[in-house]
Amino acid sequence: MSMKENVDYIKQELSTEEKFFESTVKLERFWKKFKYLIIAVVVIIVAAVVGINYKSSVDAQNKIAANEALNLFIKDFKNEKVLNDLQALDKNLYEVALYLKASKENKVATVNVPYLKELMLYNDALSKKDEVVLNDLTMNNNFLLKEFAFFNKALLLTKDGKYEEAKSVLKLIPESSQANQLAQLLLHHIEAKL
Repeated sequence: MSMKENVDYIKQELSTEEKFFESTVKLERFWKKFKYLIIAVVVIIVAAVVGINYKSSVDAQNKIAANEALNLFIKDFKNEKVLNDLQALDKNLYEVALYLKASKENKVATVNVPYLKELMLYNDALSKKDEVVLNDLTMNNNFLLKEFAFFNKALLLTKDGKYEEAKSVLKLIPESSQANQLAQLLLHHIEAKL
């Protein structure tokens, strides 16, 4: 190697070392300037991860306990302690328990779970042969048994001898509905009566 190459090599090595020391000094200044902020962010992240894991663990335990309480309540509808425990653990399962108890006793319970509330109203309207409630339920687009409510309304109208009204209600049941076959049978019965 020539002397010039040696000098260039040494300059290059010094330049690399200077850059390394310079970046180390910059990193040290950054650390001193933002040390508390960095520590706070790390502590917050660790606390959030621990908190989220703890909450999900507690939620899972509550879910298991609520399901066990519902199973106990189904076995014994008179067990009010289990019902109270269920109310504390899971509001929706508590509503399901109230629905099941009311259904078993042929009563109407006040429930706020949308589908259960509608089913409770539907069963009550069928048992009381209440066309007004059935009509209200059929107006709700999200009602789970909308087509069956139409069919039952038409059936009640047929029993009252209101055949034309029953036919118009049955026409509201779409052909793709599972209740359509029942509707067709009732339509044939109505046609035979007319």
